[in-house]
Amino acid sequence: MDSLTHAPLSNVSIGLKGSPRGTLTNATGQFSIDADKSIRSLLVSATGYQPRSIRLAGDSAQELVIYLSKVYTTLKDVIVNAKRAKYRNKNNPAVELIREVIAHKSANGPGAYPYTEYHQYEKIRVLMDRPDVLNGDHHVLKRYQFLFNNVDTTVVPGKTLLPIYLEELFSENYYRRHPEKKKKVITGRKGVNYGEFIDTKAISATLNRMYEDIDIYDNTISVFTMQFVSPVAELAPTFYMYFIQDTVVIDGEKLVQLYFTPRNPEDLLFRGTLYITLDGNYAIRRAELEVGKHINLNYVRNFRVNQDFEKGPENRYHLSASDMVAFFSPFPKSRGFYGERTVSITDVADTTLPDEVLSGLQADTLATAAAQPDSFWTGERRPPLRVSEEKAYTNTDSLLKMPAYHRLMDYITLSTQGYKSMGKFDVGPVSNFYSFNPVEGRRLQLGGRTNVKFSSTWFTDAYVGYGFKDQRWKYSVTESYSLNHQSVYLYPFNFIQASFLHDTKHPGQEDVFAQGNSFLNSFSRGDNSKWLYNNIFRASYVHELANHLSFIAGIKYWEEEPAQSLTYVYEHSPTLFDTVHQIITTQLFVTLRWAPHEQFFQNKVSRRNIINKYPVITFQYARGIQGLFGGQYNYDALHLAVYKRVYLAPFGFSDINIEGGYVSGNLPFPLLIIHPANQSYFYSANSYNLMNIEEFVSDHYAGLRIDHFFNGFFLNKLPLLKKLRLREVIGGKLLYGGVRDENNPAINPNQMKFPLTNGVAAT
Repeated sequence: MDSLTHAPLSNVSIGLKGSPRGTLTNATGQFSIDADKSIRSLLVSATGYQPRSIRLAGDSAQELVIYLSKVYTTLKDVIVNAKRAKYRNKNNPAVELIREVIAHKSANGPGAYPYTEYHQYEKIRVLMDRPDVLNGDHHVLKRYQFLFNNVDTTVVPGKTLLPIYLEELFSENYYRRHPEKKKKVITGRKGVNYGEFIDTKAISATLNRMYEDIDIYDNTISVFTMQFVSPVAELAPTFYMYFIQDTVVIDGEKLVQLYFTPRNPEDLLFRGTLYITLDGNYAIRRAELEVGKHINLNYVRNFRVNQDFEKGPENRYHLSASDMVAFFSPFPKSRGFYGERTVSITDVADTTLPDEVLSGLQADTLATAAAQPDSFWTGERRPPLRVSEEKAYTNTDSLLKMPAYHRLMDYITLSTQGYKSMGKFDVGPVSNFYSFNPVEGRRLQLGGRTNVKFSSTWFTDAYVGYGFKDQRWKYSVTESYSLNHQSVYLYPFNFIQASFLHDTKHPGQEDVFAQGNSFLNSFSRGDNSKWLYNNIFRASYVHELANHLSFIAGIKYWEEEPAQSLTYVYEHSPTLFDTVHQIITTQLFVTLRWAPHEQFFQNKVSRRNIINKYPVITFQYARGIQGLFGGQYNYDALHLAVYKRVYLAPFGFSDINIEGGYVSGNLPFPLLIIHPANQSYFYSANSYNLMNIEEFVSDHYAGLRIDHFFNGFFLNKLPLLKKLRLREVIGGKLLYGGVRDENNPAINPNQMKFPLTNGVAAT
């Protein structure tokens, strides 16, 4: 750091006296270097500063803060007449150099070796910015002061940060180029534990999705679920400007220091510095990447990544260390959080790998990974933990022993998830305690469920409700038996479940068990007079496999009774009508779902998948059986849905949903496909928001939904408007379908009449 301003100094040369080894500081002034015990002095030098020699102690690891003093020299007057020239790629030596790097990517990238194996240590941390706001005499916070005293000042010079999350992983990694196959075996896992209230596995999955491995040689680089064009992509010279700044020597090797920056600062592009070898391989020896302040990247205010490469087998360079740091805050100058992920790669080898090493799951975890002793981590950590990191483990252990912490988190869970813990039972959801609709009028409901404190095998979820207008009781009870003896709300599912429901619902609302009757759903628009009274019994077996293939198989018995303005009528002649008061169906069903590499953010109530680049495919088949438990109809129902996120850097990404369905048999309209409508005032991604209930039905259909997110590609280029940091989203839903003649009452007079919506029959 500068001795006067304490500002971090980048590109400072760090050398070992008596050794050819050396390195440079990154954009925040940080460096790391390995030295033999025989090395006693560190040589530090930078242009414009007085060089220093730092005496090293004999410790195995040292943390140094080095201050450099400026050197002032009196210069003669110099007159410079400069005219800014327009940047061009043609005849530009910097562009010619980067084109050589691009041309040699296949020889220098991660897949350069036919086989690769290596060990990897990674550490993920989350730190709170300016934790002094929580450090006070308030009676609630006073008992937690031991947490706020554990601060870190090494991540960002000049900032005091509070570590709140820490996770370490050690893994053995294998790679084969043809046919391509990767495998990662986690042999050690350690992290802080906040108990049942916070799903640390979900935090880990979320952070790993945000801090994905960065391959500088790839054409696109994923950062915080968005894709950036790499500075060495095939088309990178179209989006970037390059400038040769200097030549430097690291470990006795001469390198070119190449600076790059976006042509348009608002685009999702990096800026930074590449250090490129001049040995004919044009490999990247070091990469320093960061994002500009003008980029609209959610709540990310700053992001940087530094990567170092070293020679391995066959004198090829491979990644040896990576350090990523990002700052998140809701507003540009508000407090926030820093996230850091450091990676160290060692023991790289290119020996041939047998097929059995690469067989099985792409990512696997040994059963002993979470139980590794301290001696294991002492030998594998690179570098060793800081004092603040070691205290993070002990502090969370102390936190879990505090009754006050459990009470506080219980109320936070109530406000965020809607359930209040009552020991072995959870009461909720609170949002369903009161609601209203045209059929029931004002409705009161009380529900709850058991948790793992009651049993890790048997789980019960139930509620009872009462409508003051129809003066009828509603209720539901679900009993689950967990085959893997864990909560039925956690991945991977493996349980048998039986449920019975007596309640109201809209036609087309397939999963009434999940929908519920919440207060917010009470507000609706349009004709909201079509309802059903239902008696539904369902028994099923739910199983998720380790490769994220899951299936549900079971039986469903359904009695549906029309309510409010909905009627089931057969018109045998202009003067002869027959009203049906109830329809009974019994069906066997199976659902298959495949979501490769799926990850979740899990809480006590539900889970939310973390979207990746892989598709999610769902197939459903149901067989209605006439005569089985009173079922009135035979039919076959099929449904297929495919979801895929497609990245189109630098133009954002698209979420694409394709689905289709078919129902066979001669069926009345309640058993056809009733396309989901949304008449609430809140947007629903899976429904048609301008459609009324039962406005459209079909027995065969195909649907397409596309939502494209430009991530500010256009608005970031508009003066003044770009300060609002708005995003552009364009979406559309297309539905095409029809009804066969035997199911159309306009053609088949023996078929049940379609209902009326504002005097118009469904189509």
